[in-house]
Amino acid sequence: MLQGNSLWGGLISGGITQLQDTISLTKGQMDNKDYMVHTSGNLTGALGVMAGIEYGAILGTSLLPGVGTVLGSVVGGLLGNSVGHTVGTQAGSMLVNSRLVCNLTQSAAKGAESTPGPVVDAMQTTTSHE
Repeated sequence: MLQGNSLWGGLISGGITQLQDTISLTKGQMDNKDYMVHTSGNLTGALGVMAGIEYGAILGTSLLPGVGTVLGSVVGGLLGNSVGHTVGTQAGSMLVNSRLVCNLTQSAAKGAESTPGPVVDAMQTTTSHE
């Protein structure tokens, strides 16, 4: 599955949507949580495109060799992108919005705020001499 046209189809599809989301993030049109959710959707959508192209082409070839191969790969790629993007977006949303992740993020932020200045200065001095 990770070779040839399906690989390029997935990379191009996922890369374009990720680039669009990155531009939206840098322009302030999207916050970090939304960006993480969209990134998971883009990744799984790209994997869906790859799988859809491969398996659509196989199914199309078995039904109607030649034309069926092309039609199957196009329909499979579109369907794979849709299903993959939906599943990835929902999974990313559940992960980003889960209480466990929010609690861990808050705990890490509190820990960073409560770190005494001399300890941080000593750590920075130690790492800068290496």
